[in-house]
Amino acid sequence: MTLSVCTIGHGRADHLVNVVKGLQMQTVRPDELVIGVMQSDEYDLPAADFPIRQVLLGGNTLALSAARNAAARAATSEKLAFLDIDCIPAPELVSDYSGLLDCGEALLMGEVLYLPAHATEHGVDYRRFADVAVRHSDRAGPPDEPLGDCSDYRCFWSLNFAMQRAAFLRIGGFDETYVGYGGEDTDFGRVVATSGIPIRWCRGALVYHQYHPHHMPPVHAIDSVIANTIRFSQKWGHYTMEHWLQCFEMMGLVRMDEGGLVRVREVTEADLALTRQQAHQPYASAAWVFDELNRRAAIAAA
Repeated sequence: MTLSVCTIGHGRADHLVNVVKGLQMQTVRPDELVIGVMQSDEYDLPAADFPIRQVLLGGNTLALSAARNAAARAATSEKLAFLDIDCIPAPELVSDYSGLLDCGEALLMGEVLYLPAHATEHGVDYRRFADVAVRHSDRAGPPDEPLGDCSDYRCFWSLNFAMQRAAFLRIGGFDETYVGYGGEDTDFGRVVATSGIPIRWCRGALVYHQYHPHHMPPVHAIDSVIANTIRFSQKWGHYTMEHWLQCFEMMGLVRMDEGGLVRVREVTEADLALTRQQAHQPYASAAWVFDELNRRAAIAAA
């Protein structure tokens, strides 16, 4: 056996089709693809020479933690690789993760490259992907060795990682009290770190992140960000997602005072325009919004 690939889905059917195509082109096939489906209907997917199983959670709630846990529980392999629905695996991903997971119990984070708009118009073309994909400016590059230690649990990002199934289940998976966007990844990284399981960067285990418009910081999900950072604070004693909260505060959306985190006003179209990823940007970054807010503040103060 190699490993089970787990993903979660809510819409984005075209992205998931490309994930299946990428898995079909692996140098070593996965044992299966298991999908935690956060919608009422299953996906219509192309045929593959490995099993594809869809676990229906029902409804339309973005229960990201619950969906990942459901996929992991349904998986049959002792090794699990988790990919977001917009991440096309490079041909060696299954082979890379399967071999690296033999090196001992750890949470492994593979490489991610970001594709610009229209990069997948002609299907899964790895030569084209390699030519046009870029690294995220806010993320660490791959280590010099096959594995490199990650000392900061806040770096964990669930869009591309792998673990031994027994370790994932032993620590309880993702905390399902986080609902909607934000916070569950940092919480999971904290649980992993406090459990004594090392977190490691990988050289390889690459995915190509498919373009889709996004907001960063995620003003479109501000209510769940606020609720989830309060949940994190109740559990760990301090807020998380501080860089997003700081940006929201600079935008006049929230206020942080002695009474806690307070929502000040509703999100407007101007807020959405400020944070919206543009077609020429392969990924969204809160750093760009910080720069623009600081520029505006400097002009106002002049």
